[in-house]
Amino acid sequence: MNIDFDKMGGLVPAIIQDQHTRKVLMLGFMNREAYEKTVETGKVTFFSRTRNRLWTKGEESGNFLHVLDIREDCDHDTLLIQVSPVGPVCHTGEDTCWGEKNDEPLMFLKHLQQFINQRHEEMPEKSYTTSLFRDGVNRMAQKVGEEAVEMIIEATNGSGERMIYEGSDMIYHLIVLLTSKGYSIEDLARELQVRHSDTWTKH
Repeated sequence: MNIDFDKMGGLVPAIIQDQHTRKVLMLGFMNREAYEKTVETGKVTFFSRTRNRLWTKGEESGNFLHVLDIREDCDHDTLLIQVSPVGPVCHTGEDTCWGEKNDEPLMFLKHLQQFINQRHEEMPEKSYTTSLFRDGVNRMAQKVGEEAVEMIIEATNGSGERMIYEGSDMIYHLIVLLTSKGYSIEDLARELQVRHSDTWTKH
């Protein structure tokens, strides 16, 4: 990377984002030394303008920000750092410096898709997902149908809690089936996005 530290007197803003939830957690500033230490240690380190020294987030609280990815913007003067946070980020005890909860359950579907992709590539022994891939498309499709029926039964004659449980099983097996056919849960999301358009017409 070719970061321009000179434009703002030796500092660049660093936007901290949770890679899994995509929530923006905080904003800090880095000089070259802070950036290099961040890369070296894998933990976000800022330059504190009030303390006039380097400051590793979590050095006192233990709530470190473990670096997963660093990107620079098109002008090379702002960083986007994707992290896995340990505990709340804000000094107030809140998850983010904007008082938001760092929780976005829908993003877990993306993580689950990535996990199932990895299972499909590596096919580790003693993995239930591996066994589904090895059993073939017919078995995977059958499992989707079975779980869908169980969800319907719970929806009509059971409890909401069991409906959610069986629905989760259905979605998991659906993602496995999609993956085996070269597709993903994102393909379903794109299809639904297209259908949401005013110009969409049913095939």
